[in-house]
Amino acid sequence: MTHQDDPDLGPLLASARRGDTPALGRLLERYRRYLGLLARLEVDRRLQGKLDPSDLVQEAFLEAHRDFAQFRGATEAELLAWLRQVLVRNLANQVRRYLGTRGRDVRLERELSAAVEESSAALGKALAAADSSPSDRAARREQSVRLADALAQLPEDYREAIVLRHLEGLTFPEVAARMKRSVDSVKKYWARGLARLRGLLGGTP
Repeated sequence: MTHQDDPDLGPLLASARRGDTPALGRLLERYRRYLGLLARLEVDRRLQGKLDPSDLVQEAFLEAHRDFAQFRGATEAELLAWLRQVLVRNLANQVRRYLGTRGRDVRLERELSAAVEESSAALGKALAAADSSPSDRAARREQSVRLADALAQLPEDYREAIVLRHLEGLTFPEVAARMKRSVDSVKKYWARGLARLRGLLGGTP
């Protein structure tokens, strides 16, 4: 199910605030792919594959369930900002764990927060290149969330080529080395993936 099929944010958020646990679960689930993509980018940079991004997102969701009463926002942008900070705290804990340090490191959290915000902004910029004519309803959604959901629907090779090229900023030869494919193959995956994205996001393939 796409975000466009989900209930509107307002009623779902109101139900979650009233203590409706299933509603809160549905609310958070809308952003699993988005947070998962951000986690993947930061795990790749910081922990070199030592941590599964999906585990990091699950920990963030557990914390979000526990602390949801602390969220005071009313918009999707505010909710995403709050969820990114929850993710950052969990990521910082894991970085400290693997580095063998103890105690909270505010500077590390600030660095991770800046990196996560940068990755989120990069998602929105990547969407701008792939999304030529979004529907009115889709246009109201947070762009980076839409892109994360669309990327998750692509074949793995297509998705990997786009993520490595656009979000990690690798050159085509670097992407080819990472994927263990030829440069020509990677360029084909990338081009086909972008065409598929345009279709998924409402543009003309």
